[in-house]
Amino acid sequence: MTGDEFGRLFRTFKHTAFRLEVRDRYDASYENESLAKFLAGEKDDLPWMQDWLTMIREATDNGRRFSRVRVVSTPLTDYSRFGIWCAQFTNGAGEDIRYLKREQASAANLPNHDYWLFDSSKLIRMHFTDDDEFLGGELVEDSAIVLQHNYWRDVAWHHAVRRDDFATE
Repeated sequence: MTGDEFGRLFRTFKHTAFRLEVRDRYDASYENESLAKFLAGEKDDLPWMQDWLTMIREATDNGRRFSRVRVVSTPLTDYSRFGIWCAQFTNGAGEDIRYLKREQASAANLPNHDYWLFDSSKLIRMHFTDDDEFLGGELVEDSAIVLQHNYWRDVAWHHAVRRDDFATE
């Protein structure tokens, strides 16, 4: 699942959209210029993120909730530091992004794959190349697997730290 079909899920969920991110890096070409500017200490207005922020604001204004837990290795990778910086803007738009150290995620037996969970019932397992490029999402309809991912969402959320608190550690 990619493109319009995948994008439609973000506009049509009714209550909640949750993401578990477990990779230390994502190779998304649209982010590369902003990542380079961040690493160079240059200002950036994140043009690639503006549509996402608008969508989050609209969803939040309509009572729908975006949340995310990012599992990160320590010391943080450059990409993870960039993600923490970007999260201030998505959190400001209404998404609640939290952080969990990889050791804690491992101790909690969280999965080692990314996924989106919409309305606690529609599971999209994310697939990536070995070079961190997104290949697409796989709709998983097995109710036991969906239930397991709901459990993992709750465990991750329980142990995760708010972005602002994590950024000051």
